[in-house]
Amino acid sequence: MSRVKLPYEEFDLTGVRTYPLASRKSQARHEDFGRAWNPSSGLEGWIASLPKILAAADFSAVVDAVLAARRDSRVLLWGLGAHVIKTGLSPVVIDLMDRGFVSALALNGAGLIHDFEVALAGSTSEDVDAALGPGRFGMAEETGRDLNDAMTAGVGRGLGLGQSVAAHLSERKPPFAHLSILAAAARLEVPVTVHVGVGTDIIHMHPAASGEAIGAGSLRDFRYLASIVSKMARGVYLNCGSAVLLPEVFLKAVSLARNRGIALDDLTTVNLDFVRQYRPETNVVRRPVAGIGRGYSLTGHHEIMLPLLAAAVIAGTTATR
Repeated sequence: MSRVKLPYEEFDLTGVRTYPLASRKSQARHEDFGRAWNPSSGLEGWIASLPKILAAADFSAVVDAVLAARRDSRVLLWGLGAHVIKTGLSPVVIDLMDRGFVSALALNGAGLIHDFEVALAGSTSEDVDAALGPGRFGMAEETGRDLNDAMTAGVGRGLGLGQSVAAHLSERKPPFAHLSILAAAARLEVPVTVHVGVGTDIIHMHPAASGEAIGAGSLRDFRYLASIVSKMARGVYLNCGSAVLLPEVFLKAVSLARNRGIALDDLTTVNLDFVRQYRPETNVVRRPVAGIGRGYSLTGHHEIMLPLLAAAVIAGTTATR
C-alpha cells in the first residue's frame, strides 16, 4: 500500500457558522466573580468575597452543608487521619466539638496513637528515618504498653477501641489531656470509633498487643460506625487526611445501611487532603452520594484548610452569600 500524499492546502473557511455571544451559556459569569475584600468586613466579608466558581464555590457549599446539619440536628461525622493531629489541629477539632459541630468521630489506628501521645507527653511523631536503622522505631514503652493495656481492658468490658482509650484518658487525666480529641470525646459524650488493620500500627509490635482485643474492638467500632452512618440522611461526612482505611470503612458502612433499605437521602460527603487520591475520591466523594446527595473535594494542606473551614462555620459566613 502506498502512503497518502497530502498537499500544503489551507482549510476552506467558506460557510463556517458562528452564533451571537449573548446566546451562549457561559461558565464564568460576572455575577459569580469575586470581590475585593474590605478589611472592615472581617472574616465573614472575606468568605463572602470569594468567587462562586470551582473550589471557592465548593468551599461555600461545604460550609452551608455543615451549618445546615448543625442547625437541623443532623449527623456531622468526622473521619480523622493521623496527619490532622500531627499538624497541630487537635485544639481546632476540640473547639468544633465544644461548639456542637461534631456528632461522632472515626479515627484510624495512627490517629489514635498520636492523640494518645499528645495527651501523655504534649508531643508526638518520631523521626522514622533516624529511628528505623537502630531498631528504635515505634518502641516508645508508654505508648505500646499503656495503649494496648487500655484497649485490652476496655474491650474486655464490652467497649470498642475508641471508647476504651477515651475512658482510659478520662480516668487517668494525663498532663495534656486538654489537647486530646479522645479525652474531649469522653467529656462531651461524643462517640469515637477506631478502625485498624493489624500490623499497620506501631503498638502492634509491642509484647502487650492482643490480637483478640484489637480485632474484636475494631470490629465492634465498625458496627458502631455503621449504626451512626445509618442515621446520616441530610448529614455530612468529612474525611480529613485518611487516604485508604477510613474511605474503605465508610463505604462498607454505607453499604450496610443500604442493605437494610436505608436511603441516606441528601447525604453530603467531603474529602479534605493536600492531594486527591483514588479511594477518597471514589469511596467518599462519588460512590456514596451517587443519585442521592453531593460530594466535594477540598484540596489543600490540613494546617490551612481545616482552620479555615472551622472559622467559616463558626462565623456562619455563608448567610450573606
